[in-house]
Amino acid sequence: MNKSRSTSLLERARKVIPGGVNSPVRAFRSVGGGPLFIKRGDGCRMTDEDGNVFIDFVGSWGPLILGHKPKCVIDAIEAVLDIGTSFGAPTEREIVLAEAIRDAVPSMEMVRLVNSGTEAAMSALRVARGFTGRDLCIKFEGCYHGHVDSLLVKAGSGLATLGLSDSAGVPASFAATTISVPFNDLAAVEMAFDSHDGQIACVMVEAVAGNMGCVPPAPGFLEGLRTLCTRHGALLIFDEVMTGFRVAYGGAQARFGVTPDMTALGKIIGGGLPIAAYGGSAEVMNHVAPMGPIYQAGTLSGNPLAVSAGLAMLSYLKAHPEVYTTIEERTAALCSDNLPGVTVNRVGSMFTFFFTDEPVFDYASAKKCDTAKFGKFFHHMLDHGVYLAPSQFEAGFVGYAHSAADIDATREAARQFFAKE
Repeated sequence: MNKSRSTSLLERARKVIPGGVNSPVRAFRSVGGGPLFIKRGDGCRMTDEDGNVFIDFVGSWGPLILGHKPKCVIDAIEAVLDIGTSFGAPTEREIVLAEAIRDAVPSMEMVRLVNSGTEAAMSALRVARGFTGRDLCIKFEGCYHGHVDSLLVKAGSGLATLGLSDSAGVPASFAATTISVPFNDLAAVEMAFDSHDGQIACVMVEAVAGNMGCVPPAPGFLEGLRTLCTRHGALLIFDEVMTGFRVAYGGAQARFGVTPDMTALGKIIGGGLPIAAYGGSAEVMNHVAPMGPIYQAGTLSGNPLAVSAGLAMLSYLKAHPEVYTTIEERTAALCSDNLPGVTVNRVGSMFTFFFTDEPVFDYASAKKCDTAKFGKFFHHMLDHGVYLAPSQFEAGFVGYAHSAADIDATREAARQFFAKE
């Protein structure tokens, strides 16, 4: 495969951008080689600057559930350009999007629009602390909630422990407000509550983990979190930046039937443009400024360009429930082969091929994967026209633009890898 232009662009980018990329996973460090610079996307395919074409299972890390450049979204963006891109003042569109989110996710009685998943998670955490008057937060090892200082922590091993910073530049005092425990371990959560009685503001969790690869909640795990939070007066926050409108129209909370106190959304609600949201009950959200003392603001929040794209996306998904049936069936087909030495996790249209013989149910089990072999697999798939996430510890996504033929071609490419191993 010719990568000459991508290689020269990377050299140029490194002179002005740290590592040559604007988000670290794009650098291909965990799989080797250099990143491909993308020129365009159409449907389920991307074309790089060297003219190589790939079936895309990253989908901009999840939001492109209808594929690249869906007509409904492009039409909405073109229409709003006649009006303007940003006012720093309210528009009716913001209300319509907030109402659409509330209707799909009833636990979000009130919604605040922001610009990124990081901002949504950060704001939800601040609201939980302000509402409860408590400082501590429980999170889970391997769950990522954006680059929020106090949430970039390493997990303790076994017992719930106060976390340490996982990034330079984060004061230890910030990290000390976060208790990190293993995903799917209710006993560790209960121990954390017992050890810090009356101090824990919230439990924040990816309802389906997607940033250690796709790891589903164990039966009873989310229900157990709900019970413990209610018992101890803490708020349960679902980070559905990835799962919202992805694993079901109403998100993971609809799929699993568990209602959180607060939710963070992103990805799909922007239709491919940068937007996110957080929300919860009116009782909680009325503590947010200007109604209450918890401050959060953003000049571009609710800008008409992103809001219009998001509205077009949500409107299409609501009108076409067959999208979810189709992408679930195609993801199930993609994951149906019994590949040697591979554990496949899937929830809806999220999936990960873990290069381990053992079940993957938390970060420790995910870390047992043969990452070197995954790197070889990644490059083999790339050479066969399939673009997967350039990390063992990221989820993949199937979209409505993926055809049965695309799935079959991808399965055949994977089979060829294992046939020669």
